[in-house]
Order: sequence, then C-alpha cells, then structure tokens
Amino acid sequence: MKESLQFTHINEQGQARMVDVSKKAATERTAVAYGEIRMNQEVASGIKNQTIKKGEVLQVARVAGIMAAKKTVELIPLCHVLALTKCEVDFSWKTAQILSVRCLTKTVGVTGVEMEALTGANIALLTIYDMCKAMDREMNIMNVCLLEKSGGKSGHFISTNQEINE
Repeated sequence: MKESLQFTHINEQGQARMVDVSKKAATERTAVAYGEIRMNQEVASGIKNQTIKKGEVLQVARVAGIMAAKKTVELIPLCHVLALTKCEVDFSWKTAQILSVRCLTKTVGVTGVEMEALTGANIALLTIYDMCKAMDREMNIMNVCLLEKSGGKSGHFISTNQEINE
C-alpha cells in the first residue's frame, strides 16, 4: 500500500499554505550562510585596491546582502515574516581570486533564520558580480550553503562540508 506524503506547505485540499508556527516557543535563533565567487586577477586586484569603476564593491555588496536578508519574505514563497535582530555580511579572500562571504542572521522568534542568511549571502555575491561583470563575465558563484544554525527544536546544526571548512 502506498503511503500518502504529508507536505507541510500543502493543505488537505492540495493548496499551498504557510505553516502555522503559532504554537512554537520563541527562542533565540541564528544562522550563518556561506558562498564564494571566483574571478579573474584583474577584478580581484580592483576589489582589493578599490579601483572598480562602479565604486567600492564590498561596501555595496554588504548593504545589498543585509537588505536582501530583510526582504526574504518577499522573495521566497511561504516564508514567515521575521524581525531580524542582527544581520552581518563579512568578506574574506579564500585565495588570490576567490572571495568568500558569510552572512549571519539572528532573531528571537518561532521559526529559523536560515533562509534569510542564505538570501543575504546570495545577493551579496550577485551584487559583486553586477559591479564587476564588465571586467569578467566568467565570474563563478559557487559553494553557497548553510554553515550553521541554532535555536528551535532541531537544535544546533554545523555543516560538515569539508570543502567549505578548509
């Protein structure tokens, strides 16, 4: 006998719905997302020396990532509206031509903030691409993932992705 699947985002009539989280306890919740962008040497030097024609790439990308995290509910269907209490976007050079981003999000609430962290990381990377695409159309956005999540009933999650954690 075939078991019926219980989709949490579909009601008994097969219609999309937002999950009811009203019975869940509010807890402090955090998430950290990660991503990378590989670029040519000219772009990497331009970002490092702040000589990109469009302006200061990392400051613009940082603000874009924070703004995107705050607007996740407008981008991902069925996400809950969350009041972020913290959002940070940080960059570091993994190699001479690979720039990594970490987006940390935090709230006190009844549902997690991992979609907000992932949205912030992705939009920060896309903003870098947009600001530098005239110099390198082959930039590669890669390895976007959830690094860590805490709070809620599922507990503390830490990624075991060896490639990212190196």
